Amino acid sequence: MTKTIRSTGHVALCEALIDARKAAGLTQAGMAERLKCHQSLVARIESGERRIDVVELVVLARAIGVVPSVILEQVVDATEPDHRI
Repeated sequence: MTKTIRSTGHVALCEALIDARKAAGLTQAGMAERLKCHQSLVARIESGERRIDVVELVVLARAIGVVPSVILEQVVDATEPDHRI
C-alpha cells in the first residue's frame, strides 16, 4: 500500500489550503476562529501532520470562502497518475 501522507498530492493539498487561506486574508488564528477550533489544528493540517477527509475539505473550503473544487484541482494536477492506494 502506498502512503498518501507526504505524497506530492498531499503536499499540494496543504499548499493549496495555505494559499487559499492567505488569499482570503486569513491568518491561522482567524481560520481557527471561523472553524471554532484551536489554531494548532489549522497548523497541523497545513503542515501535513494531520490528514483530512473529503467532508473536512468541504468545511475548510467554506471557512476560507472558496469552493472545494478550486483546492481539489491543484491536488489532482499534482497527484501522480500511477499513484496507488
